[in-house]
Amino acid sequence: MVIGDGILTPAISVLSAAGGIKVDHPSMSNGVVVVVAVVILVGLFSLQHYGTDKVSWLFAPIVLVWFLVIGGIGIYNIWKYDSSVLKAFSPVYIYRYFRRGGKDGWTSLGGIMLSITGTEALFADLSHFPVAAVQLAFTVVVFPCLLLAYSGQAAYLMSNRDHVVDAFYRSIPDSIYWPVFIIATAAAIVASQATITATFSIIKQALALGCFPRVKVVHTSKKFLGQIYVPDINWILMILCIAVTAGFKNQNQIGNAYGTAVVIVMLVTTLLMTLIMILVWRCHWILVLLFTGLSLVVECTYFSAVLFKVDQGGWVPLVIAAAFLLIMYVWHYGTLKRYEFEMHSKVSMAWILGLGPSLGLVRVPGIGLVYTELASGVPHIFSHFITNLPAIHSVVVFVCVKYLPVYTVPEEERFLVKRIGPKNFHMFRCVARYGYKDLHKKDDEFEKKLFDSLFLFVRLESMMEGCSDSDEYSLYGQQTERSREGLLNNNGNGNTITSYADTTISSVDSIVPVKSPMQGSMTVRSSEHVSSQTETDELEFLNSCRDAGVVHILGNTVVRARRESRFYKKIAIDYVYAFLRKICREHSVIFNVPHESLLNVGQVFYV
Repeated sequence: MVIGDGILTPAISVLSAAGGIKVDHPSMSNGVVVVVAVVILVGLFSLQHYGTDKVSWLFAPIVLVWFLVIGGIGIYNIWKYDSSVLKAFSPVYIYRYFRRGGKDGWTSLGGIMLSITGTEALFADLSHFPVAAVQLAFTVVVFPCLLLAYSGQAAYLMSNRDHVVDAFYRSIPDSIYWPVFIIATAAAIVASQATITATFSIIKQALALGCFPRVKVVHTSKKFLGQIYVPDINWILMILCIAVTAGFKNQNQIGNAYGTAVVIVMLVTTLLMTLIMILVWRCHWILVLLFTGLSLVVECTYFSAVLFKVDQGGWVPLVIAAAFLLIMYVWHYGTLKRYEFEMHSKVSMAWILGLGPSLGLVRVPGIGLVYTELASGVPHIFSHFITNLPAIHSVVVFVCVKYLPVYTVPEEERFLVKRIGPKNFHMFRCVARYGYKDLHKKDDEFEKKLFDSLFLFVRLESMMEGCSDSDEYSLYGQQTERSREGLLNNNGNGNTITSYADTTISSVDSIVPVKSPMQGSMTVRSSEHVSSQTETDELEFLNSCRDAGVVHILGNTVVRARRESRFYKKIAIDYVYAFLRKICREHSVIFNVPHESLLNVGQVFYV
């Protein structure tokens, strides 16, 4: 529903702003207004890639001026036309209104919904502003100015009842009409920007939970984690916004659709707030019951009225929400089944050791980089590969890419490396870690950085031999540039290392930090002396394999529905999920892997 809100808010806001031109020029057709609105929408979505951070400093002044202006216009209309409208603040008139209007008065609440839209975004704003700032802005500026604005329009309509369709623009004094029109258009763009950003945020959170297909997420600010741009979603929103703007016959239908989306978002927010009060804040049950009861009485009343507007445009956000829900559910189901298959079918270490150093095959010169989503264990795709092909590379590196919620990962901390099995197997695992700013451009030097970390690991492993009875070591790249360069340039002659790194000793499933000796003990020196020849031989072997060629092996587990599955499951898995996987971004694109060095290994998994 928030995504639907992100489509409808720009449509109704920009269309309302463009409607001000027709008020001043009555001869203008509705088609011209729609064209103007579409042009503004295209411009709005085309500027999204610059990021909110570039223009957000304008938002607060624009919104502040907007509220002060509409509040001032409201005061002017109340004073000029009919000050008796202030009696509407008495709750008695609520009772009289429903008693006189009956069912029609109740269903009219569906249209009144537009007067309280925006309040559902208050909770979203709490992630960007302190609670006190939102409370102060709402009670001192927003709420009083809205009351004055609507009261002023009511006073104007008391004397001009035939202007009910365009009450806002017609109630503006002629002397300030065009300045207010410009401010209104700018405020509409700010409101649209807020919901577009909220839509991007929802998509990003769904991505983190594995509930949405992998799309490119661009972080536009170094300071604020939440300021993002999703190109694919941006253009989809633009197309849907234009379709809604041009497709509806009148603005009332867009208003009904907008009201439906807003009231459902408010209902969901209240229910989630109740869970927070119970599980997180651990509030007293009486307070929870009081909050939930009062909120649901108001929101359910509006919701019941909105239901009568479903056939008058309210169906649009329901269809949008259903479409996105279907996409998210199918993607999550297929991805979860695929990951469960890979986790449960991991190759055991005993099976690898039973194959021997040659892995039961011919070891051809070269290095094979096997990409996997598993950070531990040997993926099933590897056993599938060596079972169906007669040869495997002399060196095998399992590469797992992880994305961390930090701005950037320093180059010296990018890779975690450890050995799998005995040395003569020449098998390694490498976990590549990236921050959200690291992958905007293709990593042209991915291979070089990976091999530098691999060679550094071999040197540290040789240096650490004799210090522990563990057979597996892991490099946690927190060394300084000085120690890194020293180790990379060391020729294995047993020279004293002047700057030491923090290394980690790793077990099969966990990595436990262990600090290396800082004084260069005799154990380390003797270990270096004994293992220097072995280290040199392995480094030469790795270099020769690297010169022989590097092949990037991507596992492609294809998920299919079983033959006995129902037709809707076959459609969801064989067509919808397959299409979503096809359009997703792959590692071969991110790391700029040349096609001549890429090898896709596929296997079919039936669910």
